[in-house]
Amino acid sequence: MRVEYIEFILPVTVGKRLQKEMDSTYLTNDCLIHIFSFFHEDDLIRASYVCKEWHEAAETPWLWRQMCLKRWGFCNISLLATDHGKRAWKCYFLGRSNLEIKMTEGRPGGDYVCKSLRGHKGRVVGCVYLLRNSPQLPDFCSFTPTVCTASSDGTVRAWDVQQGDQLWCSPVQSPLTGMVAGPGGARVFTSDTTGLVKAWDSQSGQEISSYSSASPQCTLLPFHVDASSFLLVGNSQGSVHTLTSPSLSKVSSLVVCDTFKVNLLLASPDKKWILAGTKENMDMSPKVLSSQSATCPSEDEDSLRQCLPVSGCCAASFLPSRPATLATVHCREHSRLRQEKTLSVFNISVKKTRYKSEVQVEQVEKFEVVFESQSSDILLEGMGSGTLVVVADKELRVYTLKGQLLCSFQDHIKPITSVCVDSFRVVTASQDLSLRVLTWKTDGDGGLMLESRYHLLGGSHTMSRGFTHVVCDYSSIVASVEAADGKDVLKAYSFNS
Repeated sequence: MRVEYIEFILPVTVGKRLQKEMDSTYLTNDCLIHIFSFFHEDDLIRASYVCKEWHEAAETPWLWRQMCLKRWGFCNISLLATDHGKRAWKCYFLGRSNLEIKMTEGRPGGDYVCKSLRGHKGRVVGCVYLLRNSPQLPDFCSFTPTVCTASSDGTVRAWDVQQGDQLWCSPVQSPLTGMVAGPGGARVFTSDTTGLVKAWDSQSGQEISSYSSASPQCTLLPFHVDASSFLLVGNSQGSVHTLTSPSLSKVSSLVVCDTFKVNLLLASPDKKWILAGTKENMDMSPKVLSSQSATCPSEDEDSLRQCLPVSGCCAASFLPSRPATLATVHCREHSRLRQEKTLSVFNISVKKTRYKSEVQVEQVEKFEVVFESQSSDILLEGMGSGTLVVVADKELRVYTLKGQLLCSFQDHIKPITSVCVDSFRVVTASQDLSLRVLTWKTDGDGGLMLESRYHLLGGSHTMSRGFTHVVCDYSSIVASVEAADGKDVLKAYSFNS
């Protein structure tokens, strides 16, 4: 194969290494594959039409696999490296690239379809995915996403996101106050104003079991460890109850913040650690618990919990790729100004001695943050192994763990009420009745940055009061709109693959 045939398609930036490969007059198929690895996908597709040899080289699974791993280092190799067809890697790359372009540009009508999901006669207090699409799957848009919502009207409802249809609705009960989904979305759990916690089958909408917490306000956390499932319930008396799932039988109870409501409750990605505390008392410190102390209580359980060496915690998040690393936003020491906060990063470990094991919390980073607003409603999310997303009032900021401010955005004109963070994008929901979509990119030093892309609008300001919740899967976004007449509506945005 002669070199001159390739000249019209070579990118200018292939560099000296590629030029050296082309010094010979004739190219082998292996050499072509190596050269094609430098191409953009559009150039590679055009190259496949030149001749038979070029077509075979451009269709090589190894080549498309390399392009996938270069662009998405986290895509699932084991699922795609099968013999279902040599075009698996190519189809995955082109399909996922096309979808991400549409999610980046967000043109109404062409890139996505919006459905309004109506049926609730009260305020939406929770929204979770039951069935979601993921980029880790070979066919990342193989599922029809479904979400489940809970409302102050006393009903739980499931919805088809793409069609906008209601799938089922529970019988009316006391006004609901919260909802979470169990692992895999097979079950959902709700709490109501009487303190009754219930488990529901997500396929049929049938009630499975119930538990009375005797608390008008509960914070729920589903928990799966060592092939066993649990539900943690934080109550308004400062205790955390551990229940089996889905039978909701009580396993243990421990006091975290006596007389104050437990409204800070989260688990590490590997389920080894639990953070529990309150945002109501600025003098109290949250506690880090070993999951063993909650699910398998013993006489020595005090050694498996430890207070964070900070007080007045208003937000916290574990790092997805560093499950033993915890970030918190809390009161600045000796400061009485609510807008002056400190962001601290802790490493959690267990120190084992001959007779017992003890939880240890080490503060590894600390930096000051100042917000324009005095609001205590701060949202904190971790991304990867070293990036933090902080939201306060109308502003979104991205920090490194060492406190370097990477970027900040003020795209909304009213406060942000909810944020959803995944490996591709960040979506913020605001009282200004808009969602803002931002996408991740890698900067020149290999760090993560955000780019602000576009708004998704939620309807008329005369009929609505703004967004209150937002959740996402890989191909869709669902958000709840607070309606002026008290009958909240869901807005479902499905992107075309």
